[in-house]
Amino acid sequence: MEEIRLNKYLSEKGICSRREADRLIEQGRVTVDGRVADMGMKVREDQVICVGNRQVGGTTRPVLLAVNKPVGVVCTTDKRERRNIVDFVGYPERIYPIGRLDKDSQGLILMTNQGELVNQILKASNHHEKEYLVRVNKPVTEAFLEQMRKGVSIRKEEKGKVLLDAVTRPCVVERMGKQRFRIILTQGLNRQIRRMCEALGYRVEELRRVRVLNIQLRGLPQGRYREVTREEYAQLLELLGSG
Repeated sequence: MEEIRLNKYLSEKGICSRREADRLIEQGRVTVDGRVADMGMKVREDQVICVGNRQVGGTTRPVLLAVNKPVGVVCTTDKRERRNIVDFVGYPERIYPIGRLDKDSQGLILMTNQGELVNQILKASNHHEKEYLVRVNKPVTEAFLEQMRKGVSIRKEEKGKVLLDAVTRPCVVERMGKQRFRIILTQGLNRQIRRMCEALGYRVEELRRVRVLNIQLRGLPQGRYREVTREEYAQLLELLGSG
């Protein structure tokens, strides 16, 4: 069975960062099979690992889910949000969403219990692809498509303060119908597609994400989830450069 450094193990379980893990280990607050852990030690998935009185290893397996989120569900772990995605999915183990898909949008959101995987996928510098199908309020023109492909200047101000001022990265855009198009982004600015369309005089009426990297919805019914296959997971790690 593969061994990994204890600080990396705790990070992948979503317990804390590697730096924080090192601090906990130095303080003697981490045990492996009942013995106080040493700095830099390696551990296996089948060992019983505890932080304080909380067991975080020995029973937990890596989880990665593809979830088809409906409109109205919020991608947060905050229990104060009535329609938070954790409660909506109701998975029997502790998991959390990778990134966000805004409340008014639907489609693919990945959920996991692996902190390191979250960090890898969310690194903006990695230019990971995300694919969306979009319906807007009026006919899609060639001029609109071309401007979306080249990049759109988007800006957000609130109470006189500029919160966002950027030109979007060039992307793939293809007409899919009179008022529909497909778009593949390699960045994740807040409400990016909606803001791009607004800047060009369009309003998004329906937005559905259908792919993140190599993971696709694959006909998954709305409101349901599936576990990512072994083959998908292996390919994902390869794309992330950790396979």
